[in-house]
Amino acid sequence: MGEGDIVEEENLLNPKNKMDVIQELIALIDGVQSIGDFRRTQRKEAHSLVRRMKLLLPLLEEIRDIDTQIPETGMTCLCNLKRAFSAAKILLKMCNEGSKIYLALESEDVMIRFHSVYEKLNQALDGMPYAEIGISEEVKEQVELLRMQLRRAKRRTDTQDMELAMDMMVVISDDRNADSASIERLANKLALHTVEDLRTETIAIRKLVKERGQNVETNKQIVDILSKCKQIAGLEDTGILDDPAVPKALAKCPSLAIPNEFLCPITLEIMSDPVIVATGQTYERESIQKWLDSDHRTCPKTGQSLAHLSLAPNFALRNLILQWCEKNNFQLPKKEAPTSSENSNVEHNNEISSVVQQLSSNQLEVQRKAVRKIRMLSKENPENRILVANNGGIPPLVQLLSYPDSKIQEHAVTALLNLSIDESNKKLISREQPIPAMVEILQNGTIGAKENTAAALFSLSMLDENKANIALSNGIPPLVGLLKNGTIRGKKDAVTALFNLSLCQKNKVRAIEAGIVAPLLHLLEDKKLDMVNESLSLLLLLASNSEGSEEIGQVSVINTLVQFIKEGTPKNKECAVALALELGTKNPNLVLAALRYGVYEYVVELEKSGTNRGQRKANSLLQLMSKSEQIS
Repeated sequence: MGEGDIVEEENLLNPKNKMDVIQELIALIDGVQSIGDFRRTQRKEAHSLVRRMKLLLPLLEEIRDIDTQIPETGMTCLCNLKRAFSAAKILLKMCNEGSKIYLALESEDVMIRFHSVYEKLNQALDGMPYAEIGISEEVKEQVELLRMQLRRAKRRTDTQDMELAMDMMVVISDDRNADSASIERLANKLALHTVEDLRTETIAIRKLVKERGQNVETNKQIVDILSKCKQIAGLEDTGILDDPAVPKALAKCPSLAIPNEFLCPITLEIMSDPVIVATGQTYERESIQKWLDSDHRTCPKTGQSLAHLSLAPNFALRNLILQWCEKNNFQLPKKEAPTSSENSNVEHNNEISSVVQQLSSNQLEVQRKAVRKIRMLSKENPENRILVANNGGIPPLVQLLSYPDSKIQEHAVTALLNLSIDESNKKLISREQPIPAMVEILQNGTIGAKENTAAALFSLSMLDENKANIALSNGIPPLVGLLKNGTIRGKKDAVTALFNLSLCQKNKVRAIEAGIVAPLLHLLEDKKLDMVNESLSLLLLLASNSEGSEEIGQVSVINTLVQFIKEGTPKNKECAVALALELGTKNPNLVLAALRYGVYEYVVELEKSGTNRGQRKANSLLQLMSKSEQIS
C-alpha cells in the first residue's frame, strides 16, 4: 500500500467522512450505470457486474441514513469497497470504449480481470459489522446472497465465445480461409463495418499500442485484423499506427499543417471537391459517393439517417481551400472525371436481374455462364450479395445444387457461400432447405465443390437450427472424410465446420462416432499443414464429452501434448496445456504419464512466461499434478 493509500484510509476512518465515502460509492454506481452499451464479447458479464454493484445500494443507503458513528472495521470495509468500485469502473469503461478486436482476442484475460473485481468486492464485504452499524436483517441477507453470487461467478471459467474464437483464429492464421467471407463475418460480429466504427477502432488500437508498447505479441495480430476489416469495407489502410493527425497528403511536407476543416472526415485527406450532405456535414465528393453507393443511408460522421441523398457543392469551403493552397504552394491531388453514379447503379441492378433470370434457362451453357457470373458477383462486394437476393437469386441457386452437372454444382454452392456472408441472406438460404443437397455434394462432388460446400456449411451453421439440420442430414461423416482425405484447403474448411457443429453437445458424439479423433491427431503431427491450434481447439471441445476424452486420452497423445508445451508457439502451448488439463482432470493416470515425459519443468516455465490464459491453465495443471502425485 502506497503512502497516498494510507492517508486516504486514515481520512476514511474518520467518522465525519462517512457521508463523503458513501456519496462517492453511490456516485460510482451511478457512473457505471451511465456508461452505456458494452462490447459484444463482454456485454453479458459487464451488465452482470453493473447489476451486482446496484444490489449494494440498499446497504449504502441504510448506512447513510443511520445517525450513529461507523466503527473502524465498517469504515475499512467501505474504503475497500470504494477501491473495488473504482477497479470495476475502469474495467467497465474498457469494455465500453476499448478496442473491439483486443477485447475479443483477449477475452480470457479480460474475464480474469472480472474475476479479480469479484474477489475485491467479496473481500471488501467480508467482516462488515452489520449488527454494530444497525443494518436490517433483510439488507444483510441481500448482501450475503450477493457474495454467494460473486463466489459462484469467480469459479466460472468457460466463458469464451467459441464461435468468435474460431473466427479470430481463422482470420489470424489461415491463408485461404482468411478470405473476404471469413473477414466480413468477423467484422459483422465485432460491428466493424462502417467508416465510423473503423475510425473509432483505429483510435482505440493506437491508444492500446501506446499503453502496451509496440513489441507485445498480440499487437501485430490486432493491427492485421483491423487492416483486413478496413480493406473489406473499401477503406484505404494508410497505416493504423501512424499519427492520425498527419494526413497522407502531408507525408512529403510535414512542416505544413492543413486546417482540420479542410480534411474529409472519411479519408482525413484534404478535399478538392467538398460537398454537403443532408445533415450539414461536408465530405469529399468521391468519398461520400462511394459510401452512398455501398447502400449506406446514414451520415458517416454523425450516424444520423439522411433525409435525402443529394450532394450540394460547398463553394465557400472550396474557395478557402484553394486560397490556402495558393498561399502555401500546396498542390491538390488530381481527381479523375466523375461518372454518373445513379445511372451506373440502375444499369448494374438490371445486369444482376438479367443474370438471375438466366439461372432458370433451359439451355445448359446459358445456365453455366449465369451461375458462374453470380459466383463472381457475389464474391466482389456486399452490395452485390444484397442485389442478387433482392432479385430472387437464392431459390434457383439452391435448385441448381441438385443439377447433374459438376461445374454448375460447384459454382452454385460457392455462390451460396458468398451470399451467406450477409446475415439476412443466411436466413433466406436456410429457408430454401439447401442442406441435404449440400451434403450430397460433400459426399459425391468434385474436390473444389466439396471444399466450398464445407465452408458453406460452416457459414450456415452459425444459425443454431442449422447445426442440428446438418447433423440430421448426415453431414458430419463426409466432413470427417474431407478432414481425413482432403487437400490442405479442404482440411481447413472441414475443421472449421466441424468445430462449429461440435459446439452442439449431440454433435460431439456424432463426430466422435464418425471417427474424427484419428485425423485430428494426424493433423497435430503434420507440421506442414499448420493446423495445430485449430486441431487442439477442436480436440479440447470434444474432450469435454466423456466418450471424447476417453478416445483422445491415450498415452501417445499426452506425449505429443508435452512436446507442444515444451517447444510450440505461445498459442500451441496454451492450447496443449488446456487439453492436457481437461484430459488429466478426467483421468489422473494421464497426469502421471505426462510427468514421466518430463512435462513438469515445461509447465512451470509456461506458468511464468506463457500467455495469460496459458499461465492460468498451467497453474491449474500444476495443482492437478500435485494431487496426482499424492494419490500415487
